[in-house]
Amino acid sequence: MSAAWPGKTIIGLTGNIAMGKSLARRLLKELGAFTIDADQVAHAVIRRGQPAHAAIVQAFGDHILDADGEIVRSKLAEIVFSEPASLRQLEAITHPAVRRRIETLVRAAESDVVVIEAIKLLEGALREAVDAVWVVDAPPASQLSRLVEQRGMTKAQAQQRIAAQNSQAEKLAAADVIIRNAGSLAETRAQVVAAWHKMQPPSVPP
Repeated sequence: MSAAWPGKTIIGLTGNIAMGKSLARRLLKELGAFTIDADQVAHAVIRRGQPAHAAIVQAFGDHILDADGEIVRSKLAEIVFSEPASLRQLEAITHPAVRRRIETLVRAAESDVVVIEAIKLLEGALREAVDAVWVVDAPPASQLSRLVEQRGMTKAQAQQRIAAQNSQAEKLAAADVIIRNAGSLAETRAQVVAAWHKMQPPSVPP
């Protein structure tokens, strides 16, 4: 059980971009876990009127806004993924707000197993709050093709995103569970199900 959130078992789900984290999260949700996508939370906290919005506009300029005053994430991404210092600046603004929102969601979760999908899980405070680290892995060629074919990036854009991320090898070295997402959906599902059952306590006969 998590010391940060008593009564909850927290799975930290990570892996670099386009490895298949969201797939693993959806499969865990099917098994009964309450799941949180930290990336979606990050999108929420930068909306107009939300905690990180004003600080981001002050840091990066109002040219990243649309006509309604919302941050255009593609414009912001062009800045931060081309300059590591800008990415660190953005994370320093957003991560505390994301952590506070995640804490609220975890405490309200009805399930006693909570999955937090976060690409920067190991680099932040969440690392110490989880009971187990699950890492989703896939071959570099699959990672690149998913970004191009599924997310509509050019090859150059995809390579830039990959290069901006911390080492996948470091994530794998910290893993309690590794999900190899290189084959079929059925193969990935089987790994998730097997790992899920291993973490469940054995049933006690009446």
